[in-house]
Amino acid sequence: MPNNIELFKSYISLLDEVYKHASLTSDLDGNNELAQETANAGEFLIPKMDMDGLADYDRKTGYVDGSVTLSFETKKANYDRARKFSVNAMDNQETAGIAFGALSAEFIRKKAVPELDAFRFATYAGKAGKSLSAGLVDGAAWMKAVSDATTLMDNKEVSDNRILFINPAGLQMINDMDTTKSRATLGRFSAIRRVPQGRFASAIKMLSGKGAEIKGGYEKDSTGKDLNFMIVDRAALIQYTKNLVTKVIDPATNQKDDAWLFFYHMYGIAEIFDNKTDGIYVHTVA
Repeated sequence: MPNNIELFKSYISLLDEVYKHASLTSDLDGNNELAQETANAGEFLIPKMDMDGLADYDRKTGYVDGSVTLSFETKKANYDRARKFSVNAMDNQETAGIAFGALSAEFIRKKAVPELDAFRFATYAGKAGKSLSAGLVDGAAWMKAVSDATTLMDNKEVSDNRILFINPAGLQMINDMDTTKSRATLGRFSAIRRVPQGRFASAIKMLSGKGAEIKGGYEKDSTGKDLNFMIVDRAALIQYTKNLVTKVIDPATNQKDDAWLFFYHMYGIAEIFDNKTDGIYVHTVA
């Protein structure tokens, strides 16, 4: 049987849907139709637009010519992770495909997405325009911290298209207040996402999958702090992700054992535009 992955390609769109539902940061993804992959693996062409400002209007000569420039900047993926899975021999490709679909969906929900979210939060935390540390002991303290952050971003003229990522306990304390002020504060955001503390740190270490780190995955780095909340303006980010099944080997071709081999690869980019760091506000545990 030839190494044919056409059947398994039909699962890729389903894997993308699993990612979108399981990831807390998928809302921040850019338009993948605008970002183009280059001929070099792991590189993206990111669209950038620049335009002239207003000029004086002349009653005789009319308008001053302006220009709009759309260019593409090459960015290398800063997230590049993969795994190989083995599934015992199946009688036919269709059955193997179903097994692969179940395996990969569970892998994305339980392993890949938590790590990807944690990587993104840590990356953005390290480049935020404003970072503050403080102990927040009750709902009033949490609400004031979020309100102060919102006011600062307003004064920096950050767009209103902001998402609040917040520790579940802190959000619950604000909601428990159930006051006009607390509702107004939370109502400023286009979306609110509860983030488990395990994904929410200012620095993480991604494990190699080799030697003592054979289990792979990630852990909080010794230099990292737990995050209380993060406010993100979507327009401040460069964020794209690709889920790929790069290769499938059937049992007849597999020289090691009687099993299907699936090679899964997830890579992407998570960056902040240099001139939009004010679009990220981070609040960490004291």
